[in-house]
Amino acid sequence: MIMRSLNSPLTETKGRRKIDTVCPEQNRNKLSQIEAKSKQAEPIIFKQNIIIFNSLLMPPSQTFIRDPAEKLQQFTPYYVGSRRVEGLELPPERTLVVNKGKVVGKIKEQVFKITGFAPKLYSQVKQLKPVLIHAQFGLSGALILPWARSLNIPLIVHYRGADAMVTSESSPYVSLNHWLYHRRKKALQQQTQLFITVSKFIKDKLIEQGFPSEKIISHYHGVDLEKFSPDPHICRQPMVLFVGRLTEKKGCEYLIRAMAKIQSVLPEMELVVIGDGPLRESLESLAKKRLNRYQFLGLQPLNMVRYWMNRARLLITPSITASEGDSEGLPNVVLEAQAMGLPVVGTIHAGIPEAVIHGETGFLVPERDEQSLAEYGLRLLKNRELWQKFSHQGRKQMKEKFDRSKQTRILEDIYQSVLGKI
Repeated sequence: MIMRSLNSPLTETKGRRKIDTVCPEQNRNKLSQIEAKSKQAEPIIFKQNIIIFNSLLMPPSQTFIRDPAEKLQQFTPYYVGSRRVEGLELPPERTLVVNKGKVVGKIKEQVFKITGFAPKLYSQVKQLKPVLIHAQFGLSGALILPWARSLNIPLIVHYRGADAMVTSESSPYVSLNHWLYHRRKKALQQQTQLFITVSKFIKDKLIEQGFPSEKIISHYHGVDLEKFSPDPHICRQPMVLFVGRLTEKKGCEYLIRAMAKIQSVLPEMELVVIGDGPLRESLESLAKKRLNRYQFLGLQPLNMVRYWMNRARLLITPSITASEGDSEGLPNVVLEAQAMGLPVVGTIHAGIPEAVIHGETGFLVPERDEQSLAEYGLRLLKNRELWQKFSHQGRKQMKEKFDRSKQTRILEDIYQSVLGKI
């Protein structure tokens, strides 16, 4: 008869005689190995639920919200919002919205925004026993504030750019969300446990508006260095790249004018524009008048953005402060390009100087300065040795300061520090 025991090796019994089929020394060695593996085994982590709240779930550009959330190790994110929009895929079992369509859904959404009343969704969220709410953008923070009070859990509000520029003078009645933001702004400042900003520039803007400085920290969400990694098998082509929404604050008009100067020296250089927006028609018209070689590709999936970043010789980000005060936070494209080994020429605007080191990983010029954009662009395009240096240094900088996996661990530390203060 063959028997197994948790405390002894395989044995064979014949009458009263018991014969070990494994010698005692081997047995001791195996037990030691098992004990060592047991000690090395990772401890079981019991994840706590958190709410990632964004009014719209989730526009295609907002990978900087979804991707870090999906890499959390100590927390399970549930995405809650006013409604779903065409864009990023989210796990359906962890996605909850007020407005599920039709006229009834629209009414429910408006009622929720004004009063916080959405009993079915609130009940679902309450059953999750979330430990905190992480609201994306200031306007979403104002919308979810009543629920944070009712659930009696900490609220973290993440400011990312334009939301930090919203003032009662500039845009009080742009939308219902803006109106509610101004109505609840004081309460938001007082009752939010922590404000996170994507750059030091945005932190300073909040302090200027009266937000308590002791409640604000800047945190870079970083870039996925595995996704954004240069492919040495793809040859660089004579092209300058722009990636972004075609709005005033992106400054694409100045890029086109600068590109005309670049093409007068290097006629083979082509401008490739990825993105769409309200200014696309006027920008294409300007390009048609000024440029010999250009392409407007419209919106492109992430894999195609990486492909063009791998082919281009230069990324130019000519961002400006718009006429109504709108500005960037820290454009993701600046991080992604440098991670791909693509040097950047950008403007001294918002958080761009925090990611691009002038003269080391790229060049920085004043806003609306098309002449300097062209001059620095030509320096990099004509000097292969300088280009290689900036390409290497840019990637190195992203590894050291903007690695998303490291930044996500820091975000979890931020969550734990907030929970530790309850």
